[in-house]
Amino acid sequence: MSHQINQNSHVTLHYRISLEDGTELETSFGDEPLEFSMGEDTLTEGMELSILDLSAGDKQTITLSPDQTYGPRDPSNIHDILVADFPDDIKPEKGQVIAFDTPAGDDINGIVIDIKNDKVSVDFNHPLAGNHLVFEVEILKVNND
Repeated sequence: MSHQINQNSHVTLHYRISLEDGTELETSFGDEPLEFSMGEDTLTEGMELSILDLSAGDKQTITLSPDQTYGPRDPSNIHDILVADFPDDIKPEKGQVIAFDTPAGDDINGIVIDIKNDKVSVDFNHPLAGNHLVFEVEILKVNND
């Protein structure tokens, strides 16, 4: 009997995430498969919902909206930071990804999108926010024990 994926399943799968134009962003095909338990935030909630009820051997390709993946781009997640506030060993450059500490002590990555005079504009949106993503999966194993 084949087990269907439910909210408590441990799943082994291969996946590919691409932009709508076919640009591949990440894949496990040709490498080790991904093993995870549903609900542990390995995949976005929308990605998990898209594989519910699939069984070992199933393959699926689905286009997910920004709301199902990394959300829409939020202009309030773009912040201007004074050049003087950067550590001496970091010289901000456009396109550079920099890790920042949050007030809670977590790391968050920001992408430098502009530098004007003494201010650096940093985008803290997820790099894939605002994109429709093509999510391709091949379910290898489902464990519901």
